[in-house]
Amino acid sequence: MTATTIAPPAPVVPSADAPTERFDPISCVSSRDLGRAMSVEPGEPGRYIQVQGPDRSLLIPLGENPLHVGRGLSADLHLDENSVSRRHAIIVPRGSGARILDDRSLNGTFVNGRRVEHADLTSGDVIVIGRFELRFVEV
Repeated sequence: MTATTIAPPAPVVPSADAPTERFDPISCVSSRDLGRAMSVEPGEPGRYIQVQGPDRSLLIPLGENPLHVGRGLSADLHLDENSVSRRHAIIVPRGSGARILDDRSLNGTFVNGRRVEHADLTSGDVIVIGRFELRFVEV
């Protein structure tokens, strides 16, 4: 008998013509958060977290208290998607801007493309939490 080597199957690489999964972040925002969100540009000065969907964007106002972001039901901003940890991040308003803290999330918290444990936020900063791309907006 001779030994036979079995090659592993070749990886499947999607072609450029293959359909991709569409992700609508707004559909994963809880109804409670949708109720307090504005679907237009902010009309009054303040701080907001913008959730961009395929055909509209939502602005979630930040109050004076920390905003807990995650998939868990106790999160202040509840994002119901498996790539988000139950307790993913905390956004803390400060005198100037805000600060984001990663809450020991599995997939990490990213600000402007860089993984962070904590970072100061200024208007226009892009925050990535799981599959969600959020933007910090200060008016």
